[in-house]
Amino acid sequence: MVEQAASPQAEQIESKVLSDLALLNSLLDQIVVEYGGTGLLSDVDHLLALAQRATASTVNGAGDAATKWTDEAVAYVAGLEQERAEHVAHAFTCYFHIANLCEERERVRLIRRNAEQAGHVGTMAKAYLGLEAEVGSERARAELAGIEFRPVFTAHPTEARRRSVFEAVRAISELLDARDDARLGPRSLERNRTAMLAALDRLWRTAPLRDAAPSPLDEVRSALTVVEQTFVSALPEVYRRFDDDLSGANAGTEATLKHGFVRLGTWIGGDRDGNPYVTARVTRDAAQRAHQSILSVLEDKARHLARTLTVDDSFTPPSGPLRALWARQRTLAPEVAEGVAATRAGQTHRRVLGMVARRVAATSQADAHLAYRTPEELLEDLLTVQESLVAGGDPRAAYGELQDFIWLVQSFGFHLAEMEIRQHSSVHAKALLHLADPRHHPVPPVAAEEVLEVFRTMAMVQARYGVDACRRYIVSFTKSAADIAAVHELALWAVGDPEALPVLDVIPLFETHEDLLGATQTLEQMIQLVPVRKRLEANGRRLEVMLGYSDSAKDVGPVAATLALYQAQAAITQWARDNDIVLTLFHGRGGALGRGGGPAERAILAQPPHSVDGRFKLTEQGEVINARYGDPEIAVRHLEHVTSAILRAQIPSLQQQVADAAERFAPVASVLDEASRAEFLGLVHAEGFAQWFAKVTPQEEVGHLELGSRPARRGLHVESLEDLRAIPWNFAWSQARLNLTAWYGLGAAIEAVGDMDELREAYRSWPLLRALIDNIEMSLAKADAELARRYLALGERPELTERIMAEYERTVRGVMAIKEEDCLLGRSAILRRAIEMRHPYISALSILQLRALTQLRGGADTQAAARLMSLTLKGVAAGLQNTG
Repeated sequence: MVEQAASPQAEQIESKVLSDLALLNSLLDQIVVEYGGTGLLSDVDHLLALAQRATASTVNGAGDAATKWTDEAVAYVAGLEQERAEHVAHAFTCYFHIANLCEERERVRLIRRNAEQAGHVGTMAKAYLGLEAEVGSERARAELAGIEFRPVFTAHPTEARRRSVFEAVRAISELLDARDDARLGPRSLERNRTAMLAALDRLWRTAPLRDAAPSPLDEVRSALTVVEQTFVSALPEVYRRFDDDLSGANAGTEATLKHGFVRLGTWIGGDRDGNPYVTARVTRDAAQRAHQSILSVLEDKARHLARTLTVDDSFTPPSGPLRALWARQRTLAPEVAEGVAATRAGQTHRRVLGMVARRVAATSQADAHLAYRTPEELLEDLLTVQESLVAGGDPRAAYGELQDFIWLVQSFGFHLAEMEIRQHSSVHAKALLHLADPRHHPVPPVAAEEVLEVFRTMAMVQARYGVDACRRYIVSFTKSAADIAAVHELALWAVGDPEALPVLDVIPLFETHEDLLGATQTLEQMIQLVPVRKRLEANGRRLEVMLGYSDSAKDVGPVAATLALYQAQAAITQWARDNDIVLTLFHGRGGALGRGGGPAERAILAQPPHSVDGRFKLTEQGEVINARYGDPEIAVRHLEHVTSAILRAQIPSLQQQVADAAERFAPVASVLDEASRAEFLGLVHAEGFAQWFAKVTPQEEVGHLELGSRPARRGLHVESLEDLRAIPWNFAWSQARLNLTAWYGLGAAIEAVGDMDELREAYRSWPLLRALIDNIEMSLAKADAELARRYLALGERPELTERIMAEYERTVRGVMAIKEEDCLLGRSAILRRAIEMRHPYISALSILQLRALTQLRGGADTQAAARLMSLTLKGVAAGLQNTG
């Protein structure tokens, strides 16, 4: 492909990225020629050249020239045969896959360089030391002991790549990584190049489109792959780095961090809100697969320790509790203990670990005679070994690999990820009506028996894998305490006996703007419910409350939703403090900026004071899972950054700054809220807006992409925007090159405030507004006004087109004025240049997509146009690196 001419900022991008990209580009060109001849490559290069000229004209402020070059590109695409158009679209999509992996590899290199710098202290340790300097050692240790980070994997369909495509890209990435080895000679480099050609050929020949949607268990398998490949190694590394940084010269001989504070959750196989394919049986199978996965890991770790911890009793005397443990193990299974002891004479620690390995294996095999009943039993044995080693004078053995094993058990238990159930409140209400009077209330959309079977499944999973394996039940669209009471009533219907009820932590999910504002009233009524009161007494008055970012933004727009979420968090936090509740706020954030996306650490520091209090929980989905956790080194960095933000959020001076800023700029926030909401509602409530939206964006086509097992709608048609899920709402606007859901209404709001000096001061002083403006700036920088106008024109409603584009231009001007920049991302040259480099490639795909969309809306050659549309949807998603 033709290379884009470098701008002055190009030098700021790491040369290694450009050289890697040049290599892969040249190899991809070879594959394209081998498959389609020089004519195919010529078509790709020509379309790219036209898009580059249009992009350069836009950057230089020459709008008329940009329109001219875009017109030429549209005309060129219109002349391509259908099959050639598909092949061109496929070529651009493959480019984005390799561009993304080149950027990922550079992120890894940067992480490695930083970690190897002399005197480098990790972000977690810096945050802890900053906290300690302000509150003292005792309180800092107490805060550290209580921190929790709970990422929850969801199966929300936002990852546009097929798993086979992801695996092909990963193979290329590994080959690219291998080329960094300075020891490779010419022969090895040539073999690497040959292997890379083969991998790129595999990528090219792998069908980019799924024939059918993945099943829930397919999604479970994909998530387990990520956990097994990254989390198992990343978590001990995160903990170890923190310990090493704080211990200094004593590293490896003590454990500053006594507990693993990351707890992985999952909705995959448990989230049945709107997904008829997630049944009780799927939940059971998902829990079983996760159990077997982590037991396999723990067994391998235990066997490794049993082989390598060869300390002799004469050098490291076993403690009394350790000898007692060995005696109990021998009594538990004499024959097994004899076999373990036979080759470990005089090595009591090793004998005990040998029996631990056998017991973990028995747990995996459900051998009741030898199995551990709970992960706490396993932890007790491991801590006995650790304490004996310390008492025997060998702290290095105690706090080395054995400590890593302890952290794994603390973090994963016997369940790997805590399965969370989610269901819509209306399903519960209809099931109860049917159960109470089946004659007058016909079978609900979700059969009442299936609703009841979920609670029996929860009881079974808790009995087999521990209570933590599945105790959270999330109620979507919670509107009153009655929605919480319904869950407890259904659980009793399911099992009959109050003594046989599973442990239930029922979590209200407040999603709409109205429900967020009324959250504290609902919570006040909720804690009066007898089952809730009993649970609070049993769990130390711990309560989770979930906040929905997606539907609130779809209700009132991104600015008003952000402010409403802040107000709701502040109110819920104060309510919890007044009621002696240990609160965890669960953030239902998506990958797209219109669904609460953006850097997690920035979001944490923008929360109201005391709303974090050492505990942070959020959903992770789709492309975000792979971006943050697909590579072990990137996963370590992300976990460190989030944890450091959790610690920093506890620093009193920072909390006070946030509180003072929120109070000072409350009048500004009020104007931003009202003006942005009025502008947003004026647009989406315009007559015929829903039907117009369906014409000008590929919203309908997004629903046919087979991204995930869950349907794109809750059952109605596009006439009801309220029914449309937030993911296709965001996805469609990003494909139309506007990203409208992330910014619409801000321009009107800035204009309504009027006082630019006050807005600039608010941006500098208030983390919430700074995060909002920075996220919106990013979304605006990824938009393309020239192409967006062409999408909007398909709806033949010029008044709506002009309204949107006027607000776009007003928002761009407002953001640049607040940040005192001459262009978007004016202070982020490297990021701006990265977006500029991608822009013409994305534009080329968008022009191909416009061809398909025009054909589909015109009803001509529908099947062929639908295929081209699907190809471009995936390509643009790969280029923008976010979907929903």
